[in-house]
Amino acid sequence: MRKIHVIGIGAGDPDQLTLQAVKALRRTDVFFVLDKGEVKSDLTRLRHDLLEAHRPEGAYRLVEARDPERDRTAGGAAYSPAVGDWRSARAALYERLIAEELGEDESGAFLVWGDPALYDSTLGILEEVLDRGAVTFSYDVVPGISSVSALVAKHRTGLNRVARPVQITTGRRLTESFPDGVDDVVVMLDAHQAFRQYADQDIDIYWGAYIGTPDEILVSGPLSETAERIGRLRAEARERKGWIMDTYLLRRHPRGGGEAAE
Repeated sequence: MRKIHVIGIGAGDPDQLTLQAVKALRRTDVFFVLDKGEVKSDLTRLRHDLLEAHRPEGAYRLVEARDPERDRTAGGAAYSPAVGDWRSARAALYERLIAEELGEDESGAFLVWGDPALYDSTLGILEEVLDRGAVTFSYDVVPGISSVSALVAKHRTGLNRVARPVQITTGRRLTESFPDGVDDVVVMLDAHQAFRQYADQDIDIYWGAYIGTPDEILVSGPLSETAERIGRLRAEARERKGWIMDTYLLRRHPRGGGEAAE
């Protein structure tokens, strides 16, 4: 039976590749890489660099395909259907790639940014492919260092505080409200800088863009003092590169003073 490895490759730094990931790379016959266009060509190039560093040239096949376009203008009630359509288009592409490019006794791999289990669609798409029934395969998952882990490491802080919960959410959700009962909130996929609406509150921010890459930008401090600077840096970076990937931790100062102790 065909075998698929879903390999987390970290937040951008080649040194974040784990030994388990390296071993999976060396067991792979075919690597599937999705081309996201010229604007994000450096993301594809990094994947090539990882393979060159850990696999002898000619010891594997590389199959590239254009990533289906996603409707990023859809909002409100249209958002979830738009994401569903995009995932189904990807599933059709994955199904074709696996059926046509991977032999029955070969192993293939998808190299996933960060960790495959955190805000990534690969696992769900592979399950959709299996549900279609046109092609069969087994797959395993190699965890990676997520942008969340890399972010707090870069800022030399913890993800949570003693005896306190932490929540990971999206910019879209943060725009609706700050989560109830949680003072430490990690925000991903924020295209509209939702943190700005909380700049008048007693909140610290730990922000990072292009984490683990040569373009990395880090800012931390009281949100009231840093929100405008982050917005400016973000706009400049997006203009310069044509895209941006950023993640941040919002840390609200507990009401009533002091942190809970064990």
